[in-house]
Amino acid sequence: MKGQLGEMMARHARAGRLDWIGLRAERYAPIDIVQSVDVIDTGLVGDHGRAGKRAVTLIQAEHLPVVAALSGHDVIKPEVLRRNLVVSGLNLLALRKGLLRVGDVVLEIHGPCPPCSRMEKELGPGGYNAMRGHGGWYASVATPGRLHVGDKILPV
Repeated sequence: MKGQLGEMMARHARAGRLDWIGLRAERYAPIDIVQSVDVIDTGLVGDHGRAGKRAVTLIQAEHLPVVAALSGHDVIKPEVLRRNLVVSGLNLLALRKGLLRVGDVVLEIHGPCPPCSRMEKELGPGGYNAMRGHGGWYASVATPGRLHVGDKILPV
């Protein structure tokens, strides 16, 4: 049974896709939306992120409508949520403590990104709670390279 569970946990229905890239030069700076970015050991070039487990932040595109619904909005643009990468097609929770290949970059998914108090301002009252469980994941850089919107995403 243990072998079957391991096989099921390693299997994904399809490859994912990188849908969006956002950079923040400073903590509260506006988001700069780009089509490609270099990734080095410390994170995305041009982003204020820090080296280590929280070098890159990711959120699933599938969670954007959920956050919108829970916060009383019709639509939420990715830049409002202030994550670096929006991905679709793969369940990031299923990749926790695992490696993820995005184009030629490899990221190690470490843990969930808790919402920050800024979500109350961005999404309105209740925005913090709307993001709980849907705020994305943080990752370290295992293999640097370059990311492009449209890159295929696969577990390693």
